[in-house]
Amino acid sequence: MVLHRFLCKTNIKSITTTFGVVVMLLFFMISCGGNNKEVVEVEFDPEATYTMKTTDVATLISDSGITRYRLIADEWLIFGKATEPYWYFPEGIYVEKFDTLFVAEGSIKADTAYYFTRKELWELIGNVEIKSLQGENFQTSHLFWDQKEEKMYSDKFIRIEQEDKIITGIGFESNQDMSRYKIFRSQGTFPVTDTAPVRADSAEINTTPGDTTIIQ
Repeated sequence: MVLHRFLCKTNIKSITTTFGVVVMLLFFMISCGGNNKEVVEVEFDPEATYTMKTTDVATLISDSGITRYRLIADEWLIFGKATEPYWYFPEGIYVEKFDTLFVAEGSIKADTAYYFTRKELWELIGNVEIKSLQGENFQTSHLFWDQKEEKMYSDKFIRIEQEDKIITGIGFESNQDMSRYKIFRSQGTFPVTDTAPVRADSAEINTTPGDTTIIQ
């Protein structure tokens, strides 16, 4: 009986001591954690902070449920929380347009590009080059492409290379497929068969394949 009582008292004392040590360790850990806690406040600027970043982009884009464009870019940043949400392509962009049968109609490339998603408006900057279905090559430094209005325009120098001539001017407007456009302050070389005088402020050109007409 004496031995049994001794063992019982020893076990209870041991358990009590172990419990006390564990409680002390927990308080110590909580205390240390509280002393080392550091709150860092990060300032979020939705206008300058992107919500997604993608590199080595090669993707297809649909319009009204139909695949119409192929987009290639080294870097694609999306600023989805900005007041006017936009995409940014700092390393340049290449866009190829397809018809309903997935045949290439033309292409656009630029050194830098923005796309404002709500407005459906592209802003292309630096060495902008467009190749149209008619085989013409358009070059300028700054171009806007309004997909809602289905038009393109620029107030910068424009160079249009056709098979038999080059047309230049300052300022430009066009429909989306570049088949009918207007050049402001027109310069450059026109077909020798066209004897009608051309005003220096503007010329409208209808690029129907096989027939080029200048309208005053």
